Amino acid sequence: MFRQMKEQVDVVLHNDPAASSRLEVMLTYAGVHAIWNHRIAHFLYRHHLKLLARIISQMSRFFTGIEIHPGATIGRRLFIDHGMGLVIGETCRIGDDVTLHHGVTLGGTGHDTGWRHPIIKDRAFISGDVQILGPIVIGEDSKIGAGAVVIQDIPDQATAVGVPARVIRIGDRRVDVANKAKQLEERIDALTLELANLTTAVKKIREGKED
Repeated sequence: MFRQMKEQVDVVLHNDPAASSRLEVMLTYAGVHAIWNHRIAHFLYRHHLKLLARIISQMSRFFTGIEIHPGATIGRRLFIDHGMGLVIGETCRIGDDVTLHHGVTLGGTGHDTGWRHPIIKDRAFISGDVQILGPIVIGEDSKIGAGAVVIQDIPDQATAVGVPARVIRIGDRRVDVANKAKQLEERIDALTLELANLTTAVKKIREGKED
């Protein structure tokens, strides 16, 4: 527990150039406080002390502006940058070395049962005001641009932006979204023509039977 608390301070010092000392991070960083509180709440939650766990998580929300359900599983060295308005749902699982910014929602859709919230894999980078909804997987080393709404899986090393989010890059390779859209449009046109030809053929067969 204490080793993880020290790690949490170290990750802020490593990632935030505004952090000037360990004491400053320990006393003033809401993201650090929220994660520390969650570690305690999650321990209680796993040991069937769910009411006490919820009380701790709600108190943490009041003081930090960050809402983490005590059932959520969070890996090591999570970096919460600013964090105000961040929401993490009950069945969410977050890997190691993940970065989350303010206004991020790792939530459900209201239509699922059991596993209802996202899985965020190692080293994913989630920008501000991103909404990731439902039982989907955000791949390792992926990046989600600010304000995106993600409702489907994002592969490893992908960069996704927009509403709804679309992948524009995988690793060093750029994904040509416009070309894919054109190919899809051409395919739809071809299927439409094929359907029209089939309709004409069926009509001729029916007319022949009537004669």
